[in-house]
Amino acid sequence: MSVSIEKSGVEAGVPQDDVLVRLTGVVKHFPITSGVIRRREVGRVHAVDGVDLEIRRGETLGLVGESGCGKSTLARLITGLQPVTEGSITFEGVDLTKLGRRQMTPYRREIQMIFQDPYGSLNPRRRVGSIIGDPYDIHGVASGDERKRLVQELMEVVGLNPEHYNRFPAEFSGGQRQRIGVARALALKPKLIVCDEPVSALDVSIQAQVINLLADLQKEFGLTYLFIAHDLSVVRHVSDRVAVMYLGKIGEQAESDELYGHPRHPYTGALLSAVPVPDPDRAASKRRVRLYGDVPSPINPPTGCRFHPRCPKAQDDCTTIEPALIPVAGDPADHLTACHHPVEDGEDLALARPSITQPDPVAERPELPTVDALADRRTP
Repeated sequence: MSVSIEKSGVEAGVPQDDVLVRLTGVVKHFPITSGVIRRREVGRVHAVDGVDLEIRRGETLGLVGESGCGKSTLARLITGLQPVTEGSITFEGVDLTKLGRRQMTPYRREIQMIFQDPYGSLNPRRRVGSIIGDPYDIHGVASGDERKRLVQELMEVVGLNPEHYNRFPAEFSGGQRQRIGVARALALKPKLIVCDEPVSALDVSIQAQVINLLADLQKEFGLTYLFIAHDLSVVRHVSDRVAVMYLGKIGEQAESDELYGHPRHPYTGALLSAVPVPDPDRAASKRRVRLYGDVPSPINPPTGCRFHPRCPKAQDDCTTIEPALIPVAGDPADHLTACHHPVEDGEDLALARPSITQPDPVAERPELPTVDALADRRTP
């Protein structure tokens, strides 16, 4: 069957300085209210707090960070699913944050999203053909037999059997359901696809299939990806550049090989130290960087550097002065780090100790009862 899906105006291999999306000072706060009759604001959740980021045409930008750091919120801001509190998001030079609902409609065709959960993102009561064909109906692109033909061609492109057009999502495996989500995102020939942890709910073998599919589609249609994930190995494999996020802010960003080979932010170094190594000898000699305490509350984030309560290199200035996201001396101009005391080449971060008082996670851990104590409890 011939595929009539046209390539977007973006082709792979465009100059790297061609920015498709630019985020400037993006802030997203969720108010916390109290009271039944008279609601009043008593606090705010600082989900995203001043993010500057660029996504270049034809590239894959990886976004990593632990749960709750604001990755998915940032994805929803870029796709227009949630309004920003402050800042601007420009797409091909147009500030999307200033557009009304009708003015935003054409740009929704250019920015699509693949959701994390292949089960929850599909309506179980609707047939697959109807789900994939929704974008055509909503934007008035095609209907009737033409719509069915386009949907079946899309299914073939993403590796699904076009004859399964009338099946329900429950009749597909997890990997096949995620392919349905990919087909739906691809329907309107977008320029940017936001992949919000698209493989985290899949088995390892299926993850590889979906990742390879996304890579093939990017080459064929000149797509640009924002790839959000927890798995640092996956991010390194798929990404041209990587940005590391912590508690609503970008801590470090650089080309993929540069960031993995020369991490400057202590948080990046701690994340990379936790990546499993397949070589037993290297794994035995590898030092794990121990972080202090727990992640601070986004309702009341720390002053200065937000990572300082857990940082192994924290100094007094980290508690009061917020670091700027700038290149470290000797690094490439596009390797940006927000840290007063960046990690040096060859430095063993596991041996670093902060000069400020921080809780010791080992000392705070409750002492577990011994085997003899447990035996005494069971003795009548």
